[in-house]
Amino acid sequence: MSTKNRINDFGTWIRQRFPFRVQKLSIDAGFSCPNRDGRIGTGGCIYCDNRTFNPAYCDNKLSVSQQLERGKAFFAKKYPCMKYLAYFQAYTNTYAPLSQLAPLYEEALQVEDVVGLVIGTRPDCVSTELLDYLASLPVFVLLEYGIESCNDGTLKRINRGHDFECVRRIVGETHRRGLLTGGHVILGLPGEDEAESIRQAGIISQLPLDILKIHQMQVIQGTRLAELYQQEPFHVYSVEEYVRLVSLYVSHLRPTLVLERFVSQSPPQLLLAPRWGIKNHEFTHLLERYMEKTDTWQGKACSTP
Repeated sequence: MSTKNRINDFGTWIRQRFPFRVQKLSIDAGFSCPNRDGRIGTGGCIYCDNRTFNPAYCDNKLSVSQQLERGKAFFAKKYPCMKYLAYFQAYTNTYAPLSQLAPLYEEALQVEDVVGLVIGTRPDCVSTELLDYLASLPVFVLLEYGIESCNDGTLKRINRGHDFECVRRIVGETHRRGLLTGGHVILGLPGEDEAESIRQAGIISQLPLDILKIHQMQVIQGTRLAELYQQEPFHVYSVEEYVRLVSLYVSHLRPTLVLERFVSQSPPQLLLAPRWGIKNHEFTHLLERYMEKTDTWQGKACSTP
């Protein structure tokens, strides 16, 4: 652990995996989602706007390799000896037949200095055939699942389109194949208070996840969530409240779970609430100081080995 042995952080973990510095390069491969294109629903998740996390070098009009070369050029000036992980990030990056997916992944791996794949997806869009294929690749592969909540009522409320049992099943299937398995959760979703978040931390700890991303609930202009918020504002965490919540949440997570991040930073012109005005690393420093002050550490309140 780093952060004075209080958090099992991703930066330390990834440096132990590679003998060189690595950077994720985001790719928009032009996928959709089944709760967006009508297969199981329309409109997507009520909070989602892909513009909040796609960097400028992503453009789905370009090929995978072209996007990666643009991303490499973006980082190469600062870190000329960098290696890269091709991060299929936008929407659901397994939402196609394997015959369509495999050439995209393999195109990425053919780009010079790309040493692995990170694939963002949903738990209801991964087949056993795909998992077997990914497990056969002789490179670093991380599947990153949008979990968002362990509460089926919340998943229905946010138009997620699957239940938590689907998460439990596919995370287990992925782990059993020896694939690195990541998850993403959002704290502060409508209808979920601090107590509910802490309850879910214990459930997340029991999943065979290797890596977890934690984000605050953000209300983005133009989303269905923004409409609801403007019609009847609901509570969104202040930065002080969120620091306290994350500290408590982390204390209920098993110490072996690698934590990649705690906040997301959306473009200010798109963000309706909460408007904290701080960067991700500044939040991490606040969290570190709070955990030191309260003598809290990852796993302190966790019974999961």
